[in-house]
Amino acid sequence: MPRIPFLSTSLFAAFLLLVLPPASLSAQSLPTALPEDVGMSSERLERLGENLQAYVDRGEMAGSVAIIVRHGKVAYLEAFGQQDIEAGREMATDSIFRIASQTKAIVTTAIMMLQEEGKLLISDRLANFIPEFAQTRVAVAREDGGYDIETGRAITLRHLITHTSGISYGTGPASAEWDKAGFEQWYFADKDEPIAETVARMASLPFDAQPGERWIYGYNIDILGAVVEKASGMALDTYLQTHIFDPLGMNNTHFYLPNDKRDQFAAVYGRTPGGKLTRAEDSGAWTGQGAYVDGPRTSFSGGAGLLSTASDYARFLQMLLNGGALDGRRLLSPTTVNLMGQNHMGDIPFRPGQGFGLGFSVVTDAGERGVPGSVGEFGWGGAYHSTYWVDPVNDLLVVYLTQLRPSGGIDDREKIRTLVYQAVIE
Repeated sequence: MPRIPFLSTSLFAAFLLLVLPPASLSAQSLPTALPEDVGMSSERLERLGENLQAYVDRGEMAGSVAIIVRHGKVAYLEAFGQQDIEAGREMATDSIFRIASQTKAIVTTAIMMLQEEGKLLISDRLANFIPEFAQTRVAVAREDGGYDIETGRAITLRHLITHTSGISYGTGPASAEWDKAGFEQWYFADKDEPIAETVARMASLPFDAQPGERWIYGYNIDILGAVVEKASGMALDTYLQTHIFDPLGMNNTHFYLPNDKRDQFAAVYGRTPGGKLTRAEDSGAWTGQGAYVDGPRTSFSGGAGLLSTASDYARFLQMLLNGGALDGRRLLSPTTVNLMGQNHMGDIPFRPGQGFGLGFSVVTDAGERGVPGSVGEFGWGGAYHSTYWVDPVNDLLVVYLTQLRPSGGIDDREKIRTLVYQAVIE
């Protein structure tokens, strides 16, 4: 599909409003507006497009999709480059991407919905839902390179949501034990094992720290995916489909790609140390194309398993920006959304000018952080080089999707932030 300029997209959407019933349109896309109608500059947004196209022209990436939503309306939606170079397939605004850790915010939202349903509290102990975690172990590194074992304290759901449970991606002092148990980083798509069984096996392995001691990125939200299944009585994919994707009209968001959407799926590329763009191998390993099409379709990874489009993910974020509702469907209360956007780190260090909330990082000091943005902004990214953020002060959200692993130090994610904010004029 050829790339459609964002002004043309806006005019086309206006035409659709005339010929389609509102329900048909709202189930697929947010309303559109000319950039000037939502306080942005069309001329300045051209700089964003020129820069994203330049990465493609220089051979630094295959392609990307960017969407900007302000005051609830799409001001910019563009596709750049190619979805699949070898197949000669151009990137489209509805191309489907592996969003990896962007899955975490969605599963955290499911946890908060279950709290609102009275089926759990985030202060609950993890062992209440997964008994294998009643007795855990922590590996304490020694100076000689070995480690000692101490008894682990109780882990709560809030520890998991904030990545303060002490559980990493198996990279700590006891990494050899995690490797031997078959845990390969964050990737589960090739596993022919339900996520609940995988998570139960994790409980016997040594963790990296006691709960509440440090922020450690790891399998926390995969574990919460198993909690969603236990608390709801549904498989994780079923709960997300019926409680989040269907209500929000996220029609292109899946754990595994439907066969009729193969032509929408963006290929993964990587940059070699010399900067050459190379297609990732067609294998099931986490460094390749992945088993999202032809794999066993058994494991639902709450931490990194979803596929989605820029427009679908923007609908999810707009729901949060709206205080928990979109198009008349309320998923969360404003109070819960406000709690998610607070810094839950206390005295635990995270990043300069940032804390961590329930599902994503949050900006606590824009000056200390040192990049364009606002206090209260929240966001995160994914292993395939995607990113998103929501800025409540400017009533703005941005989703940027590409499939680049390894990225080779490319500066696109930093540059897109500056180019978005320089186009905000009101």
